[in-house]
Amino acid sequence: MKEKRFNEEVARLFAHYRRLIDTKNEQENVGNGIFKRYKKPILTAAHVPPFWKYDLDYRTNPLLIERMGINAVFNAGAIRLNGRVLLVVRMEGVDRKSFFAVAESANGVDQFWFWDYPITMPETSDPDTNVYDMRVVQHEDGWIYGLFCTERKDPGSLPSDTSSAIAQCGIARTRDLKTWERLEDLKTYTGQQRNVVLHPEFVQGKYAFYTRPQQGFIDVGSGGGIGWGLSDSMERAEVREEIIIDDRVYHTIKEVKNGLGPAPIKTHHGWLHLAHGVRNTAAGLRYVLYLFMTALESPWKVIHRPGGYFLAPEGMERVGDVSNVVFSNGWVTDEEGRVFIYYASSDTRLHVAISSIERLVDYAMHTPEDGLTSANSVRQRMALIKHNLNKSYNTTS
Repeated sequence: MKEKRFNEEVARLFAHYRRLIDTKNEQENVGNGIFKRYKKPILTAAHVPPFWKYDLDYRTNPLLIERMGINAVFNAGAIRLNGRVLLVVRMEGVDRKSFFAVAESANGVDQFWFWDYPITMPETSDPDTNVYDMRVVQHEDGWIYGLFCTERKDPGSLPSDTSSAIAQCGIARTRDLKTWERLEDLKTYTGQQRNVVLHPEFVQGKYAFYTRPQQGFIDVGSGGGIGWGLSDSMERAEVREEIIIDDRVYHTIKEVKNGLGPAPIKTHHGWLHLAHGVRNTAAGLRYVLYLFMTALESPWKVIHRPGGYFLAPEGMERVGDVSNVVFSNGWVTDEEGRVFIYYASSDTRLHVAISSIERLVDYAMHTPEDGLTSANSVRQRMALIKHNLNKSYNTTS
């Protein structure tokens, strides 16, 4: 009888899981003309298969206790492969360790399901303590590269210091997201590195990296900003010189930190970039997303900087393990020119918003830059109001 009840409980677990996986998503009716959100998160801890969390053998787990829980599902790299959208998702167990897993969907907005096993990421001679936030880039050399943050305890810290860490850029490559070859970590000379992104094309015959140099694991110190550098190879990637192409700026959405999200999208007008910016508030750090564009032939030269944020946390997105945060390291396009933007909220769950290359380019090229002062901001808004009121619109209806 006990085993029968056990099997019934297992069946209920899988029934609930399958109902969740099969749920269709709906687009929000209201948008801002730039993008539209979808109503439901596309991936949460509840979307993880029960056989990842439970020992489903009655003999070894007769009480059906969860043995290895999942705390959060967020920050996903994205790629369109063989006609399907694949997300390389950051998974965080209840033990705080992050790892990567692949989730797949036919349409990119709902019914994502995880492959049976997470990614087994090979280690270097200096094993990682934690790995996370992979950018997935299909490079013109034929490989799919995964660039991610590799975290290790700071060897220079005291034994009693259990929080000091060093972050660098780990690199692996694959053809199918199943078998991965680990390469050497990126070597730079500007301190720690997080949020490193590989440009999808050769530049001057070399591999090009967008970097984010910083002095400490959390604080950027005198570093920071989105950098640019070249390397002769990927097997032993080394950037000897970095220049900052998008710096932090006082009293803006990126005054504390900023970093590139996914690899840029190539358009007729330039390279379209999605990045995150961080500012400080009385309630803590606030992460938002913003866009900018760089020149087609010179991807390190910024040509358009729309002011303010592109996407910020709203409603339930503001609540989670690290509140008031949105973060993205993945987007994909389709043949119709639509752009699927995958973003996480509050280090807890994953969402999707949809736009188009046409809309994002229009937004990037024609939105005023940050005027950097209140007076300039008012002048920009006054010009918009005057332009509108000079038209024959009926503003009272």
